Amino acid sequence: MFKSVTSRAARQFVHASRTTPCTARHYAAKTPYATFDWKDPLGSNNYLTEDELAIAETAESYSQEQLLPRVLEAYRHENYDKKILEEMGELGLLGATIQGYGCAGVSSVASGLITRAVERVDSGYRSGFSVQSSLAMGGIDEFGTEEQKEKFLPEMAKGKMIGCFGLTEPNHGSDPGSMESTAKPHPSKEGYYSLSGSKTWITNSPIADVFLVWAKLQETGKIRGFLIERSQCPPGTLETPKLGDKNGLRASITGMIQMDGVPVAKEMMFPDVEGLRGPFACLNNARYGIAWGVMGALEDALSRARDYALERRQFKNNPIAKYQLVQKKLADATTDAAYGILAAWQVGRLKDEGKAAPEMISMIKRQNCDRALIGARTLQEIFGGNAASDEYHIGRHVSNLFVTQTYEGQSDIHAMILGRAITGIQAFV
Repeated sequence: MFKSVTSRAARQFVHASRTTPCTARHYAAKTPYATFDWKDPLGSNNYLTEDELAIAETAESYSQEQLLPRVLEAYRHENYDKKILEEMGELGLLGATIQGYGCAGVSSVASGLITRAVERVDSGYRSGFSVQSSLAMGGIDEFGTEEQKEKFLPEMAKGKMIGCFGLTEPNHGSDPGSMESTAKPHPSKEGYYSLSGSKTWITNSPIADVFLVWAKLQETGKIRGFLIERSQCPPGTLETPKLGDKNGLRASITGMIQMDGVPVAKEMMFPDVEGLRGPFACLNNARYGIAWGVMGALEDALSRARDYALERRQFKNNPIAKYQLVQKKLADATTDAAYGILAAWQVGRLKDEGKAAPEMISMIKRQNCDRALIGARTLQEIFGGNAASDEYHIGRHVSNLFVTQTYEGQSDIHAMILGRAITGIQAFV
């Protein structure tokens, strides 16, 4: 087809292009290339609004000034200070995308920028923040009654009421449809359900005031959402033991939810959502935040590795940043972070337009978590033996990123979600 285009007009165009500079070439000759910024390699900041940039700056300043100085002691001793949520609440960072109820009502991209800033310090801090904002507050906002929203969201937005999200069970992680927790009519309290069962690996549960718990309604066998208030639970019905001695996310607090006949008023059940649609909608919001957050962890690992490589001298007093293998590690991590941020930005814009398919969130959660873990682990090699010291921070990021790659849908599970969308064939069963 293209060989036949040898007309007189075509020959005239070729001659003209050889004698007269085209507009694009002329423009390029007069316009110098922009300077490459390794901190923002693909210019993603150019796509942010002024409000989003301001929110990012606020979250970054808070995280670096208030969270970073205490992260090492928190990680070493598995000590989570719940006042952190109050501090975040004072800045309007909690439940930031929610409209009303004392929340900021910002864009999904802005909320992603917050998680990125917090996780640049530590994934555990981001986990505590995300559970409060996306899972607990987000679930109440999306599925709760107006009375439930008015009751819980304003205090949760201030960080004065702490929430958690109970879905995962000891015997059912990637298969929540097989959950064993049940809700049945209370034997002695009219207008109440009785909830029994166990949830595990629940961030914030030991310090939570309100629990968004998913259980099967005995009458229908359908999964429903319930809001449990710790203050309303009789002694012996609710226990939330801490799970300690973790290998990762040690700066957050993790526990169980053990229910034995917990009384829950019927008006504390979400009225209109049943099945897995409810918990999966909440999880998708959190997974979106994770996709942003892990890029912050990778960026911090990259910045620290770059600084170390420029300062560390070996072999004739050369900075090790001079050597090819080190530069390749830095180039790979920089590329992954830049691509991951732009992908998260794109999905965030589509999310606010109501055009984000759940599989998009699976894709960015999976890809960003995988690349962040691989990137941080590779950057860890730049530190040599010093990587074993927690004062260099890189080992902490690597341990944390293994958890982010595993929870809220392990990467292989998200691969099957994507495979089903691509082929139309269910691979789970």
